[in-house]
Amino acid sequence: MTIIRRVAVLLAAGALLLSGCGGDRSADRAKDPGGGGRRLSIATGNTTGVYYVLGGGLADQIGKHIPGYQATAEATGASVENIQRVVRGDSDIAFTLADSAADAVTGKGLFISPQPIRAVARLYDNFTQVIATTGSGVRTLADLKGKRVSTGSPNSGTEVIALRLLTAAGLDPDEDVVLQSLGLPESVQAIKDGDLDALVWSGGLPTPGVTDLMTSLKGEVTLIPLDGALASLRDRYGQAYAAGTIPKDVYSTPADVATITVPNLLVVNESMDPALAGGLARLLLEHRAELEKVHPVARSVTRDNAPRTGPVPLHEGARKYYG
Repeated sequence: MTIIRRVAVLLAAGALLLSGCGGDRSADRAKDPGGGGRRLSIATGNTTGVYYVLGGGLADQIGKHIPGYQATAEATGASVENIQRVVRGDSDIAFTLADSAADAVTGKGLFISPQPIRAVARLYDNFTQVIATTGSGVRTLADLKGKRVSTGSPNSGTEVIALRLLTAAGLDPDEDVVLQSLGLPESVQAIKDGDLDALVWSGGLPTPGVTDLMTSLKGEVTLIPLDGALASLRDRYGQAYAAGTIPKDVYSTPADVATITVPNLLVVNESMDPALAGGLARLLLEHRAELEKVHPVARSVTRDNAPRTGPVPLHEGARKYYG
């Protein structure tokens, strides 16, 4: 492990340790903000990702349909950071990938002990998107050796799966590639500027930032197929990963591209008022049409799928709503 990555891991571990003993400050923060109603914070992700877009829509619907509450979507580094924020009480609601959430509830990976989170709903599947410049010669994951690769924001779900993908391809993330931990907007700009050979992104379809990149550099960037890494990922890290396809019409690619999917969850602290957790679950299903107008991924939130959050337990309020 390089010195830089060792320091980063130690800092992350320290933050997680503090998060486990920092207490739930959400009750203090959620007092009447002066605008009518208690204020909830929604931890989302990069500003050009689906979490942020859908989180803004969710915040709007909370203000309209959950009496006594207003909400704000906050830009963050996404999954791992979001879980930390909910555990500390800095955020009330968070989007996260199921693999990161599974690590949290079991105390594995970057989480040094089980974290007190509970799920409100399964939302939609994230599609792992590896985009490389055509001039880099990258056609497979193994071709990333020696290349400049962005693995996503620090402590994000993208970073988790990016490092796992590199390992599954037989690469040492610390030795075989030149890693850069950039958010999606910064990654897209770095590719445009010629400072990156490839980026990894885990998000819904379409992701606005990826659409921008694929459109503005049409013919100069390509999506890398990932189906060859699936078996290794599942053997090493569990069943959260599944085969998926990015249809050619999503980003106007020459053909469909095989990829790997991971479910997204909406999570909260286990201490959340059951009535509020149930109200969030009800909102997702009963006002799905409004959320679909914000982003089409919301159509994946169904009564059949929403309670399927394992191995993350449902919050008691959500479980009561689903029956």
